[in-house]
Amino acid sequence: MVLALAPRDIRRVTFRNVLRLARQIDTWLVAPALLVVIYGELAHGGVVDVLSRNVWDKALHFTAYCGLCFMTTIAARTYRSALWCALGLVALGGVLEIVQGFTGRDCDIYDELANTIGVAAGFAVAWFVSAALSAGKLVGDTKPD
Repeated sequence: MVLALAPRDIRRVTFRNVLRLARQIDTWLVAPALLVVIYGELAHGGVVDVLSRNVWDKALHFTAYCGLCFMTTIAARTYRSALWCALGLVALGGVLEIVQGFTGRDCDIYDELANTIGVAAGFAVAWFVSAALSAGKLVGDTKPD
């Protein structure tokens, strides 16, 4: 028996489908990325100490929260939910800075400032990229054919 597929059964690889897949992968990776950032802010020793000694602490905070906000903004799909995610990340950074004081690490307001600037940068870049792609009709919320 020979299995023949009609042309409509084979999904074409288009730029739009690749972007849709990238958004789905991004959505699945938000939670693990969030856990890595929480671990990095609260953990002692190991990789955290090596990074803290070799890289400026504020750059680490900026990069972590910029990446998180970029990911959540792309995954959110709407401006309002992306804005709430960004505000939630700023609040999370503040809470983690307070909790750091109880774990033996230093609670630093400048770390929270770096977190907030990172969130703003990640939000702006992701929103710009998303708006640019949407303007070209490359990304949409329509269902696949």
